[in-house]
Amino acid sequence: MSLSTLDPRTALVVIDLQQGIVGMPTQPRSGADVVARAAELAAAFRAEDLPVALVRVSFAADFADAVPGRTERQARGLAFPEGWDVVVDALSGHAGDILVTKHNWSAFHGTDLDVQLRRRGVTQIVLAGIATSIGVESTARDGYAHGYHVTLATDAMADADGEAHRNSVERIFPRLGESGSTAEVLELLAKTHG
Repeated sequence: MSLSTLDPRTALVVIDLQQGIVGMPTQPRSGADVVARAAELAAAFRAEDLPVALVRVSFAADFADAVPGRTERQARGLAFPEGWDVVVDALSGHAGDILVTKHNWSAFHGTDLDVQLRRRGVTQIVLAGIATSIGVESTARDGYAHGYHVTLATDAMADADGEAHRNSVERIFPRLGESGSTAEVLELLAKTHG
Protein backbone atom coordinates (compact mmCIF):
# COMPACT_ATOMS: atom_id res chain seq x y z
CA MET A 1 0.00 0.00 0.00
CA SER A 2 1.29 3.44 -0.79
CA LEU A 3 1.06 6.36 1.57
CA SER A 4 -2.16 8.30 1.21
CA THR A 5 -1.60 11.58 3.04
CA LEU A 6 0.15 13.43 5.81
CA ASP A 7 -2.01 15.48 8.16
CA PRO A 8 -1.22 19.20 8.53
CA ARG A 9 0.23 18.49 12.00
CA THR A 10 2.31 15.36 11.56
CA ALA A 11 5.26 14.60 13.85
CA LEU A 12 8.33 12.47 13.26
CA VAL A 13 9.03 10.10 16.16
CA VAL A 14 12.51 8.55 16.12
CA ILE A 15 13.01 5.52 18.36
CA ASP A 16 16.25 4.66 20.18
CA LEU A 17 18.83 6.02 17.75
CA GLN A 18 21.39 6.38 20.50
CA GLN A 19 25.08 5.60 20.94
CA GLY A 20 24.67 2.16 22.51
CA ILE A 21 22.14 0.89 19.96
CA VAL A 22 23.06 2.13 16.48
CA GLY A 23 26.38 0.26 16.44
CA MET A 24 24.82 -3.13 17.14
CA PRO A 25 24.44 -5.59 14.24
CA THR A 26 21.04 -5.07 12.59
CA GLN A 27 19.09 -6.32 9.60
CA PRO A 28 18.10 -5.65 6.85
CA ARG A 29 20.24 -2.50 7.05
CA SER A 30 22.90 -1.10 9.35
CA GLY A 31 22.32 1.33 12.17
CA ALA A 32 24.30 3.91 10.20
CA ASP A 33 21.86 3.58 7.28
CA VAL A 34 18.89 3.97 9.64
CA VAL A 35 20.47 7.07 11.21
CA ALA A 36 21.12 8.61 7.78
CA ARG A 37 17.49 8.13 6.70
CA ALA A 38 16.11 9.33 10.04
CA ALA A 39 18.34 12.42 9.87
CA GLU A 40 17.03 13.14 6.36
CA LEU A 41 13.45 12.85 7.62
CA ALA A 42 14.19 15.00 10.68
CA ALA A 43 15.73 17.77 8.56
CA ALA A 44 12.68 17.83 6.29
CA PHE A 45 10.23 17.91 9.22
CA ARG A 46 12.19 20.70 10.93
CA ALA A 47 12.26 22.68 7.66
CA GLU A 48 8.44 22.53 7.59
CA ASP A 49 8.25 23.50 11.30
CA LEU A 50 6.77 20.11 12.16
CA PRO A 51 7.58 18.40 15.46
CA VAL A 52 10.46 15.94 15.76
CA ALA A 53 10.47 13.70 18.83
CA LEU A 54 13.74 11.96 19.69
CA VAL A 55 13.12 8.99 21.96
CA ARG A 56 15.85 7.22 23.90
CA VAL A 57 15.74 4.29 26.28
CA SER A 58 17.62 4.59 29.54
CA PHE A 59 17.70 3.06 33.01
CA ALA A 60 19.10 3.90 36.42
CA ALA A 61 22.40 2.18 37.22
CA ASP A 62 20.59 -0.21 39.59
CA PHE A 63 17.75 -0.86 37.08
CA ALA A 64 15.22 0.28 39.70
CA ASP A 65 13.20 1.96 36.92
CA ALA A 66 13.28 -1.05 34.56
CA VAL A 67 10.19 -3.17 33.90
CA PRO A 68 10.04 -5.71 36.76
CA GLY A 69 8.10 -8.54 35.07
CA ARG A 70 9.50 -12.05 34.77
CA THR A 71 10.60 -13.00 31.27
CA GLU A 72 12.66 -15.80 29.81
CA ARG A 73 15.28 -13.28 28.64
CA GLN A 74 16.15 -10.87 31.44
CA ALA A 75 18.15 -7.71 30.80
CA ARG A 76 18.94 -7.16 34.47
CA GLY A 77 22.56 -7.31 35.45
CA LEU A 78 23.80 -5.83 32.17
CA ALA A 79 26.35 -3.07 32.45
CA PHE A 80 26.00 -0.25 29.96
CA PRO A 81 28.98 1.93 29.05
CA GLU A 82 28.96 5.64 29.81
CA GLY A 83 27.00 7.55 27.16
CA TRP A 84 25.22 4.50 25.71
CA ASP A 85 21.88 6.33 26.01
CA VAL A 86 22.93 9.57 24.30
CA VAL A 87 21.06 10.36 21.05
CA VAL A 88 23.44 10.22 18.07
CA ASP A 89 25.00 13.48 16.90
CA ALA A 90 23.33 13.27 13.47
CA LEU A 91 19.95 13.84 15.15
CA SER A 92 20.67 15.83 18.31
CA GLY A 93 21.32 19.50 18.96
CA HIS A 94 18.07 21.04 17.72
CA ALA A 95 16.42 23.19 20.38
CA GLY A 96 12.87 22.70 19.10
CA ASP A 97 12.90 18.89 19.24
CA ILE A 98 10.87 16.96 21.78
CA LEU A 99 13.18 14.78 23.90
CA VAL A 100 11.65 11.70 25.48
CA THR A 101 13.28 9.19 27.83
CA LYS A 102 11.48 5.87 28.09
CA HIS A 103 11.98 2.91 30.41
CA ASN A 104 9.72 0.54 28.46
CA TRP A 105 9.49 -0.62 24.86
CA SER A 106 6.85 1.93 23.83
CA ALA A 107 7.65 5.63 23.62
CA PHE A 108 4.13 6.34 24.91
CA HIS A 109 4.08 4.20 28.05
CA GLY A 110 5.12 6.13 31.16
CA THR A 111 6.32 9.21 29.23
CA ASP A 112 4.84 12.58 28.31
CA LEU A 113 5.03 11.91 24.54
CA ASP A 114 1.25 11.88 24.07
CA VAL A 115 0.86 15.17 25.99
CA GLN A 116 3.70 16.80 24.03
CA LEU A 117 2.19 15.76 20.70
CA ARG A 118 -1.39 16.72 21.56
CA ARG A 119 -0.33 20.15 22.83
CA ARG A 120 1.22 20.73 19.42
CA GLY A 121 -1.96 19.63 17.64
CA VAL A 122 -0.39 16.47 16.20
CA THR A 123 -2.81 13.95 14.66
CA GLN A 124 -0.34 11.76 12.77
CA ILE A 125 3.07 10.25 13.55
CA VAL A 126 5.79 8.99 11.22
CA LEU A 127 7.96 6.37 12.92
CA ALA A 128 11.61 5.40 12.37
CA GLY A 129 14.25 3.72 14.52
CA ILE A 130 15.67 0.57 16.04
CA ALA A 131 14.45 -2.08 16.80
CA THR A 132 11.58 -2.58 14.39
CA SER A 133 9.91 -5.39 16.34
CA ILE A 134 10.41 -3.89 19.79
CA GLY A 135 10.53 -0.11 20.28
CA VAL A 136 9.10 0.86 16.89
CA GLU A 137 6.31 -1.73 16.84
CA SER A 138 5.35 -1.06 20.48
CA THR A 139 5.19 2.67 19.79
CA ALA A 140 3.16 2.06 16.61
CA ARG A 141 0.69 -0.09 18.54
CA ASP A 142 0.30 2.55 21.27
CA GLY A 143 0.13 5.39 18.75
CA TYR A 144 -2.68 3.58 16.96
CA ALA A 145 -4.46 2.92 20.28
CA HIS A 146 -4.10 6.63 21.18
CA GLY A 147 -5.89 7.55 17.95
CA TYR A 148 -2.97 8.84 15.87
CA HIS A 149 -2.67 8.10 12.17
CA VAL A 150 0.49 5.99 12.03
CA THR A 151 2.96 6.05 9.14
CA LEU A 152 5.99 3.79 9.12
CA ALA A 153 9.15 4.68 7.20
CA THR A 154 10.22 1.06 6.87
CA ASP A 155 13.63 1.73 5.29
CA ALA A 156 14.45 3.98 8.27
CA MET A 157 14.28 1.08 10.71
CA ALA A 158 16.14 -2.13 11.44
CA ASP A 159 16.19 -4.98 13.94
CA ALA A 160 18.69 -7.39 15.47
CA ASP A 161 16.53 -10.17 14.02
CA GLY A 162 15.76 -10.02 10.31
CA GLU A 163 12.71 -12.28 10.59
CA ALA A 164 11.29 -10.15 13.42
CA HIS A 165 11.75 -7.05 11.23
CA ARG A 166 9.94 -8.74 8.32
CA ASN A 167 7.11 -9.90 10.59
CA SER A 168 6.53 -6.35 11.84
CA VAL A 169 6.68 -4.81 8.37
CA GLU A 170 4.61 -7.44 6.57
CA ARG A 171 2.12 -8.60 9.20
CA ILE A 172 1.78 -6.05 12.00
CA PHE A 173 2.29 -2.61 10.46
CA PRO A 174 -0.46 -2.96 7.81
CA ARG A 175 -2.93 -3.34 10.70
CA LEU A 176 -1.66 -0.21 12.44
CA GLY A 177 -1.11 2.29 9.66
CA GLU A 178 0.50 2.93 6.30
CA SER A 179 4.06 1.99 5.38
CA GLY A 180 6.39 3.54 2.85
CA SER A 181 10.00 4.45 2.18
CA THR A 182 11.82 7.52 3.40
CA ALA A 183 11.69 8.88 -0.17
CA GLU A 184 7.91 8.39 -0.28
CA VAL A 185 7.44 10.17 3.05
CA LEU A 186 9.65 13.06 1.87
CA GLU A 187 7.75 13.30 -1.43
CA LEU A 188 4.41 13.35 0.36
CA LEU A 189 5.74 15.90 2.86
CA ALA A 190 6.81 18.18 -0.01
CA LYS A 191 3.40 17.84 -1.71
CA THR A 192 1.43 18.39 1.47
CA HIS A 193 3.49 21.07 3.17
CA GLY A 194 5.99 22.44 0.65
